[in-house]
This record gives sequence, structure tokens and C-alpha cells, in this order.
Amino acid sequence: MTPARDPVFEVGPRLAIGALLQGAAWADFATVRDAVGAGDSVISKHARSLEDAGYLEVRKGAVGRRPRTWFRLTGPGRSALESHLAWLTSLSGVLEGTDADLPS
Repeated sequence: MTPARDPVFEVGPRLAIGALLQGAAWADFATVRDAVGAGDSVISKHARSLEDAGYLEVRKGAVGRRPRTWFRLTGPGRSALESHLAWLTSLSGVLEGTDADLPS
């Protein structure tokens, strides 16, 4: 995997949603909302963006008579998230050793 910046994960809580879902088979809407700490409309908006990018699968159904929504990362979504996280990690080494160049 090559570290690569992915602008999809740089807007709103999309990175948090991806990070949460990378360790789950499926997560229900309420769990994602509560873990990310955002409102329903914010989660809906960013979930739609992730879905449009092909990174998120959305399943709708019901538990009893109550409608439910579940999310999971797609294969390409997992790959894109891993690549983006690797890119973020690689940034920490960019300035390594440059402190010695600062004046006293």
C-alpha cells in the first residue's frame, strides 16, 4: 500500500466514521452518531458522501417496527482509509531533524 492523501477523509467527521468502522463488520447509525459525537443530520450528510465515493455500504431495515440503518466500510473504503492514515503518519517524518536548523 502506498501512502496517499484522500480528500474524502479530510472533511467533517468522515475520518472519525472511517476509523470507527474499520474495526467493525457493521455498526448501526445510533452507535456511529454517539461515538463520533455529531448530530443525525451531520452523520447522514457525511455517510452519503462516503457512500457516493464508494467507501461506505449502507443497509436499511427494521428491528421490530423501528427503522434502522447500518454502515460498514467497503473494500475500497478500507484501502483508502489505510492509505490516508499511512499518509498522515508519514507526515510526522517530513520535518524530522529540522529542529537543528533553528537559531538559538
